Amino acid sequence: MMTKQFANVRTQLPGPKAKELLDRRHAIVPDAVSYGAPTFVNKAKGALLEDVDGNTFIDFAGAIGTINAGHSHETVTDALKDQVDRYIHTGFNVMMYDPYIELAEKIAKLAPGAFDKKVMFLNSGAEAVENAVKLARKYTKRQAVVSFAGGFHGRTLMTMSLTGKVKPFKYEYGPFAPEVYKAAYPYHYRRPEGMTEEAYSRHLLDELEKFFISHVDPSLVAAVIMEPVQGESGFIIPDKAFVQGVKQLCEKHGILMIADEIQTGFGRTGKYFAMEHFDIEPDLITISKSMAAGLPISGIIGRKEIMDSPGSGELGGTYCGSPLGCRAGLAVLEIMEKERINDRAVSIGKQVMDRFKDLHEKFEAVGDYRGLGAMCAMEFVKDRDTKEPDKQLTNEIFKEAYSRGLISMKAGVYDNVIRLLMPLVITDEQLQEGLDILEEAVEAVLAPAKN
Repeated sequence: MMTKQFANVRTQLPGPKAKELLDRRHAIVPDAVSYGAPTFVNKAKGALLEDVDGNTFIDFAGAIGTINAGHSHETVTDALKDQVDRYIHTGFNVMMYDPYIELAEKIAKLAPGAFDKKVMFLNSGAEAVENAVKLARKYTKRQAVVSFAGGFHGRTLMTMSLTGKVKPFKYEYGPFAPEVYKAAYPYHYRRPEGMTEEAYSRHLLDELEKFFISHVDPSLVAAVIMEPVQGESGFIIPDKAFVQGVKQLCEKHGILMIADEIQTGFGRTGKYFAMEHFDIEPDLITISKSMAAGLPISGIIGRKEIMDSPGSGELGGTYCGSPLGCRAGLAVLEIMEKERINDRAVSIGKQVMDRFKDLHEKFEAVGDYRGLGAMCAMEFVKDRDTKEPDKQLTNEIFKEAYSRGLISMKAGVYDNVIRLLMPLVITDEQLQEGLDILEEAVEAVLAPAKN
């Protein structure tokens, strides 16, 4: 373990200023709007956060994966300052602006697919998914959509309907949008005992073919939507054969494939888009989160003929593709190229997985660890043989890490996963200190149980 250089928790948490703000927050903001860390940010730079009481934290959450390019990167802030002086908003549907066009052109060139593409911008990830479904239905003249168990696509009516986890996203919020069907997604850590990865994938693909008999006829399906790596379910990574098999079934039946790259895109997995790992060219790709370093913007990249299928005025919105979001997006692409962010994600992922491997060997409670690039997670269990999830232990480790100066996130189908989404500009020294803190937190919670 190295001496702490960056995390600096000087007061009992939460501090006095945070406590006062927490009281005000609970008095005015609904409890349904949750929070992880019980404090309030004062400054953020790179991979470090400072709260209102002067405590410094290493950020392993990245605002749920929106800060791949780091907090307050000068390239982004300079672009925003320049844009604010020019104009803040005109409404692209009213008077257009060139940052929208430039960002669309650059993203289209980076996206997988050896075909002509078009790009449109929106406000949020959920809105991108909603519009991707609209595009798929318009183009195919079909209504049904297939998503996967465990997937997360948003909190609006359609995206909540597509999401494959009930609590906390869907419970008592029905009825949901019709013509949405759920298929099984490969969770290799929990595959049937004795079944190989290859056999498991083949089985799920066979089941998907049967699905088109028992649940919905493929001639009625407009699109299949999938995350290349499931985020909220604990970074569940499918194998290449499964993803390619799904694409082949889509092509066989004239179904569009929508890749939800909202959390996986812009360098998180070591590539601009995670679907590149699987050698897949989706028909439509939804993007948001880290595309603009925290500015609210999202987008859809798609085949030209699909994107052009609606008529004039059928798509859009007041704030869609705001000038500030577009300028921030262009700055992010500049950062990614100059600072070799994709390569950095691979390096970060290797360091994290090496540490996770050590923890897995040291503690029986670490049932599994997995990652793709810098999208890494640990899953905690009560027993390695039964793989019974340990939600309480995960929560204790999460809180212990916070008390030591690390901001992390929980996830998982069973809420028993700690996932890491640190800014990809994090230094090796900050990364190792953050991993030290996480390891200390695991040891602090588990050591008493061993004695």
